[in-house]
Amino acid sequence: MNLANKISFLRILFIPIFLFFMYSDTEYGKYIGLGIFIVASLTDMLDGYIARKYNMITKLGKFLDPLADKILVLSAMIVFVENGALTSWVVIVIIFREFAITGFRIMAAADNVVIAASAWGKWKTVSHMAMVVILFFDLNSLNYIKDIFIYLAVILTLISGFDYVWKNKQIILNSQF
Repeated sequence: MNLANKISFLRILFIPIFLFFMYSDTEYGKYIGLGIFIVASLTDMLDGYIARKYNMITKLGKFLDPLADKILVLSAMIVFVENGALTSWVVIVIIFREFAITGFRIMAAADNVVIAASAWGKWKTVSHMAMVVILFFDLNSLNYIKDIFIYLAVILTLISGFDYVWKNKQIILNSQF
């Protein structure tokens, strides 16, 4: 387990702490949760930078990094559905895409093919993290800003999903499943 993978694992360890503060009744729990979410999100850039710069890219990292992102972001989204800041259809679309692409990656792995994150996938992740940060704030008269981030996240989710399938359609066509 190299440094980049340890940082991805650390991101997963941040999740229960984030959730603890999001559900706590402390005066500043929500803000502490926001800080933890931001720090955890920044570790996504850090582990990728370290992995590329020091040639630490591994199969484990290609699996662990996107998994950590998904668990972090989806945990936050579910909190926001529960408190009414986000509608469930948005999370359903995002979860559907995540399961579909994860299944697609499993099919590829069965043929010893590792599908790394694409540029669209990275933009999708950034849009999800940005949307979650925006949802922390009560924007009142500026609710359209929240809506822009939500729709951008959904659009990038769909585009990145189609991009993965299109670029790797031979996996489906040649699959033994």
